[in-house]
This record gives sequence, C-alpha cells and structure tokens, in this order.
Amino acid sequence: MMTGKQSIAFPHAPYVLGSGSVAGKKEGEGPLGKYFDAVCEEPLFGEDTWEAAESALQRQACVLALGKTHRKPEEVRFLFGGDLLRQGTATSLGVENFQIPLFGLYGACSTSGEALALAAMSVAAGYGENVLAVTSSHFASAEKEFRFPLNYASQRPLSAQWTVTGAGAFLVGKEPAHVKITGITVGKIVDYGLKDSQNMGACMAPAACDTIARNLEDFERDPEDYSRIITGDLGYVGQSILLDLMDEKGLDIRAKHMDCGILIFDQQTQDTHAGGSGCGCAAVTLASYILPKVEKGEWERVLFVPTGALMSTVSFNEGASVPGIAHGIVLEHC
Repeated sequence: MMTGKQSIAFPHAPYVLGSGSVAGKKEGEGPLGKYFDAVCEEPLFGEDTWEAAESALQRQACVLALGKTHRKPEEVRFLFGGDLLRQGTATSLGVENFQIPLFGLYGACSTSGEALALAAMSVAAGYGENVLAVTSSHFASAEKEFRFPLNYASQRPLSAQWTVTGAGAFLVGKEPAHVKITGITVGKIVDYGLKDSQNMGACMAPAACDTIARNLEDFERDPEDYSRIITGDLGYVGQSILLDLMDEKGLDIRAKHMDCGILIFDQQTQDTHAGGSGCGCAAVTLASYILPKVEKGEWERVLFVPTGALMSTVSFNEGASVPGIAHGIVLEHC
C-alpha cells in the first residue's frame, strides 16, 4: 500500500459513510452558514465555560454523524479525536459518554486530516468496521489558551485569523458509500523559522506546499488530476505564500486551489482579517461543503490538506519558532 516516500494508496479504499457539522453564530452568518447541520446562536452552548462549550460542540457533531449513518456508539471500534486545548480536554470530556476506545490527537489545525488518515488506515487494515474521526475549536477557548482573555480587547493585526467555533465528525467504514478515501500523504514538520503567532498562514504555508508537492510526486499526478486542492486554514496571507512556493517548484495550482479559511468567512463584512483558522475550520468545511460536492460527483477527486501550526503558549513565550505540518487526504467520488 505504500507509494512514494510519504504516501499510502489503499487497494481496498475505506469510505466516508457520513459526517456531522456544528458551528457557532458567526460561522452561521458566513458564506457556508446554510450548509452546516446545526448552528448555535449562544456561544456557551448551554455550558458554564468555553472549554465545556467546545466539548458540547464535539459531542453534537458525533451524534449527528452517527445518526445520519444509523450507527450506535457501540458499533464504532475506535475514535480518533483532538482539539487545540491542553491535554485535549475538549475531546476527552466531549466524547467520554460514548465509551468508544479513544486515541487522543494533537496536530493543531491539521488534526482533522490526522484523524481521517488514521481512521482510514485502521479500516483499510481490518482493525475496525467503523471508525469515528472528530475535531473541534472554539474562538473563545482558543483566545483564552493562546492569546489574551477576551475582555483584554487586544487589537489584532491584519495577518491574524479568526478561530472558528465549530466541530466536524466523520464516520469511516467498509460499507460502500459515495465518497472513498483512496490515499493519504502523511505530512512532515516544516519550519522556516517564523515566530509570529499572529501570522499562522505564513507559518503553515511551507508545510502545505511540501505535502501537496509530495502527494503529486508520490501518486505521479499533476494538479489537473484533481478537481480541487483544498487547504485547511492558510487564509489570504498563507494562500499567497503557498502559490508562490508552488510556483518555485514548477507547479501552478491556482486554478484548482481553495482554502477553508477563506471560504468560511466573508472578509469584507465579518472583520476576520486574514480568514478563519482552528481545528474546526477545515473540519466543518469538509463535512458541510466539500463532502456533499464529492458525493454528488460535482468534484470527482479532491486533495484535502488541513494545515497546522505546532505551537504552544510555552514554546511561544520561550521564543521558539512555529513549525507547520499538513496532511493530505485523497477523496474520490464513487
């Protein structure tokens, strides 16, 4: 199943059986608002803390994915999940009631790709008939964790992105469906030495370039072989850098490229500066907008590349750079 240096091609491809997407009020007011399964007008989602609100997001996304596929939690072999918070608390507290064997993940905003890759590998290898992948982010919990308390009212630079309040869950299994995961390209850490946590698009763009170029080489494809190449949350700044880096490799992806961080918000009316970010950004966009287009055959083959900035409050305060990582998931209509 190994192909090239970093990729896997599945001879018996697992399927995406169903998905669930839950988003916050601001996301619901954006261009993709009508596609989400659920939009909550109240940012605390009925909870007492931002962290508990994010757990509620994950829980509801999982319930939606299971409900659409008529599966019970006990029919799911493994759950791969993660978030942006310390020790993955949003995930562990969000999915604990399901009592599904859990692998907690951290890939920053690339976590949806990491979870889907591991779910696909598990199903393809015969380790489970049904495997759940889920991830989330919440604007307020992320600000509290990585930046400033909201009441500090700090001014955000134009290169900054807005953390998406949302969660996406995906059930991957052996039963035939209209979308299959035919291959993955596992990303590696790419670090250009950038230290600006308010410009994550620039920090992540080199990793996105590396993974996309590696995917094309490993699978012996050209950009034209994909209906779309969709990155996770580079935003406007990161997209510009990615396209320039791809040009340097002799690969023009302009006609094929889209970015979830650009799609999810209206830059002119929603004051999100460089676009959206967070684990939930790529996850809810995939669940609500990308997968339906692949299911219907509007897009025959998509390379989905969630991107992550691997930083923490400790590494930032110690002056460390912000490495990036990106994982590639090949989705095909069938």
